[in-house]
Amino acid sequence: MEILGTTLRICVEDLESSVTFYESLTGADALRFERGGVSVAAVGCFLLMSGPKAEIDVLRKVAATIAVADVEAAGSLLTASGAKVIAGPVPSPAGRNLIAMHPDGSVFEYVDRQAPAENAEA
Repeated sequence: MEILGTTLRICVEDLESSVTFYESLTGADALRFERGGVSVAAVGCFLLMSGPKAEIDVLRKVAATIAVADVEAAGSLLTASGAKVIAGPVPSPAGRNLIAMHPDGSVFEYVDRQAPAENAEA
């Protein structure tokens, strides 16, 4: 599996001030969306998340987001290598994702940029 990049996940209290800081730091504009009651801003290689404590506590367990060419192929390799896919693959605002726990207990999100099948053109 080729890893195409990583995104650092940061849970923040004040999304607006954090976005301002990271936009200044990276020179990139934030891409914003909401998912499951959590406000998210992607700024360069940073993924800022803010929302209800219960949701944020779950998100804090995921160490990083890893970009791959095909999330389903990544899931197959992860499983064959001893990891456990604990969620997904499912559509996300940026493509598809899955959450996997590695044999050492580390939890990572894997994402690709492929459009979900129901949105793909024939």
